[in-house]
Amino acid sequence: MLTITKTLNSSVVLVEQNGQPMIVLGKGIGYGKKPGTRIRYDDVSQVFMPVDNLYIRQMLDSIDSIPARYFELTQEIVSHAEQKIGQSLNHTIYFALTDHLHFAVERFQNDITLTNRVLWEIKTFYRTEFEIGEFALALLEEHLGVLLPEQEAANVAFHLINAQSSDSNETDGAKYAHLVGKIINIVRYTIGNDIATDDIHYTRFITHVKFFVARFFSGKMLPDDEDSLFEHFQRKYPKAISCAQKIRTYIRETYQQEISDEEITYLAVHIYRLLQTET
Repeated sequence: MLTITKTLNSSVVLVEQNGQPMIVLGKGIGYGKKPGTRIRYDDVSQVFMPVDNLYIRQMLDSIDSIPARYFELTQEIVSHAEQKIGQSLNHTIYFALTDHLHFAVERFQNDITLTNRVLWEIKTFYRTEFEIGEFALALLEEHLGVLLPEQEAANVAFHLINAQSSDSNETDGAKYAHLVGKIINIVRYTIGNDIATDDIHYTRFITHVKFFVARFFSGKMLPDDEDSLFEHFQRKYPKAISCAQKIRTYIRETYQQEISDEEITYLAVHIYRLLQTET
């Protein structure tokens, strides 16, 4: 059994589970409930979150100002996202996205527009997350009668990108998208703009670049292997290696960080495949 210690709103309650404070989200879970009320696990079909995250503890103070329907919409969006992306998302997204949607609607109603500077990159390189963002905007229009601008779909995508990390407080969707876009542009301008973007090798390249960027910002880059293929690849596929080296130079000059030969080789492998499919 769970004991309610505080009802935050009709969809969010604070409970104790074996002496550990937990947050439970669920439509109507807090309706008419008072502190001390006991609920069964079977009655909870939504989300449990331990209150051991600084961001979640900070958000507890602002929950009262956010209507419950925003939490309910966020739960629907996250459920849809996890099915589309194929993985569970960091639980902090339930608060981060709810807070964002509430603020986005307030801004829109007050004619305040914030420009998303990486809208194109998000639409192009994070298509799944952007499509989920569009799904979120459609839900808001259906339930709240508010049609937010397209760039808000990209803002939702930021939260989804962040939430795919084990610690979403240390990531930044805009930062990820910016570097992904820069790398793709370096490759396009180096080998030519006529890349077959509908080819499987292009799709695999985009996927590799996104994982490369995630490793870079998390400080988990591949180390050099003693039996590295770098020198072999450099001799056999100099054009692909040269293009990958430009990415290394950009990162060195922009972030003052070095990229291992191992990472450069893997980038070059994908670039080489793109070279074979130029239209």
